[in-house]
Amino acid sequence: MLATLINAAAIIVGSLIGILLKKGLSARYEATVFAATGIISLVIGIQMALKASHVLAFALALIIGGLVGTLLDIEGGFLKLGERLKARFAAKDEGSTFAYGFLDASVLFCAGAMAIVGSFKAGTEGDYAILLTKSVMDGFISVLFASAMGVGVAFSALSVLVYQGALTLLSVLVKPYVTETMLAELTGLGGALVIMIGINLLGLKKLKTGDFLPALVVTVLLVLAMPYVPFL
Repeated sequence: MLATLINAAAIIVGSLIGILLKKGLSARYEATVFAATGIISLVIGIQMALKASHVLAFALALIIGGLVGTLLDIEGGFLKLGERLKARFAAKDEGSTFAYGFLDASVLFCAGAMAIVGSFKAGTEGDYAILLTKSVMDGFISVLFASAMGVGVAFSALSVLVYQGALTLLSVLVKPYVTETMLAELTGLGGALVIMIGINLLGLKKLKTGDFLPALVVTVLLVLAMPYVPFL
């Protein structure tokens, strides 16, 4: 758990730096920061999405997961949680960016293979190298995200604590089922979610990224089914 705690702390520190930078930005420069953050999200997302090699499984997971998430209103739930956190801990002038900062940063910091593999290595081998590397990366990214979206980004550290902490504690039980194929497909699907974040930040279209989170679970199920359904 030590490496996960360091990861969460790095996000908080980076976010605080980003918030300080945000206070010194005029509206004109804030637009530039949003644009830069959107482009960076697109680049990261595309790099991740290209890891997926099973196109049919990728498409099915995205469609089925999106439909399930829409039915359950996953994004609405995340935003309500974000609003409760804002009401408890943040200033009223944060507006809707708090909830979206919390949601988008949570997806970005939890979607990649480094979170999964790093947690497994920490839990089963006591090897913290991957999570410590991820901590440095997340810290720098959180500076940019928080300067664009505010203090909500810092609260994504809670998502990282819960997600990576659970993976670390359950690593011995879960690791046998996590193959290279599953890691690649989960990374690819996570990349699609990060691309959605980029599209939102650039103002190209409002996509409900949170509603597609069940696609990650569908991806796991499809990968487990691949030995029995070869065309996937």
